[in-house]
Amino acid sequence: MKKGRQAHKKNSVRSNRTAIQAVVAIALAVYLVFALNITSGVSANRECTGLKIAVNDTASLKFVTATELAHELGDLPAKARGMKILDIDTDSIERYLEAIDKIENVNALRLTDGSVLVTVDPLHPVARVFDGTKSYYINRTGKRISASARYHIDVPVIHGEFTDSLFPPEKVIPLLDYIAQDSLWNSLVSMIKVDRMHDIIIVPIIRGQVINFGSPDNFDNKFQRLGRMYSEVMPVKGWSYYDTISVKWDGQIVATRRNKKLDRPKFLDEDDDEETEVSTMIAGEGVAPGQVKAGIKAKNDKPIPAAKKNQP
Repeated sequence: MKKGRQAHKKNSVRSNRTAIQAVVAIALAVYLVFALNITSGVSANRECTGLKIAVNDTASLKFVTATELAHELGDLPAKARGMKILDIDTDSIERYLEAIDKIENVNALRLTDGSVLVTVDPLHPVARVFDGTKSYYINRTGKRISASARYHIDVPVIHGEFTDSLFPPEKVIPLLDYIAQDSLWNSLVSMIKVDRMHDIIIVPIIRGQVINFGSPDNFDNKFQRLGRMYSEVMPVKGWSYYDTISVKWDGQIVATRRNKKLDRPKFLDEDDDEETEVSTMIAGEGVAPGQVKAGIKAKNDKPIPAAKKNQP
């Protein structure tokens, strides 16, 4: 009996506590609604104390200044003081300024002191593009700003004609990122040239030599094969021996000699391996030269001439 009375007492205490909590919660809700209504009424009638513009130009890009942005906003900065703060459309300010090519991001806020703060991040270029007769910088999303003598940024260079919207220059950015993360390749590569979407040409600092990287994918495998070429073949053949190196085909690397001798006249029927253009190939383990994988012939843009003529 005693235990039963104790249990009943505990249940009563819990019920009372729950009821009190419910009453407190309702009271708080009513207070919040009342306070918000008062605050919104005051805010709606509150006058703006001024509009401020801040440019986060931490990299000293000098693309845009606060004075230029104030000019872009017309008479709003001068008229803002004294306007009802809710009449200043911060969303419209953000959309308008973000449409300017020099700007990466905009954030417009109403502050508790009654002012409006517009914070601007200038465009952050990751590459300079030479597109036909045009030259411009691009950020990671492909937003462009025309190159100007007013500013010069040391960023990787992409060269090509990007009339095909299916392959804009920003498609090359992952390749640039990969190169930048490797100290060897970053020091070796001077420019990226885009002939076609499946023929990305890496131009190294070695004069007269280019690397056909193929499409911008499979980075680890392709650079591993390039590493073999530069560590195993170049020290033997010489750094200026080849003019073209290709890793566009899976499983192998193809290199073409820089100095090619002309073929002898056809009436001189002589066997001379040195007279014809040949290719040096490094294939994967167990893969025969000329094959991507065992039993599968490699693709090529043009046939490689035979090293020897067939004997009768």
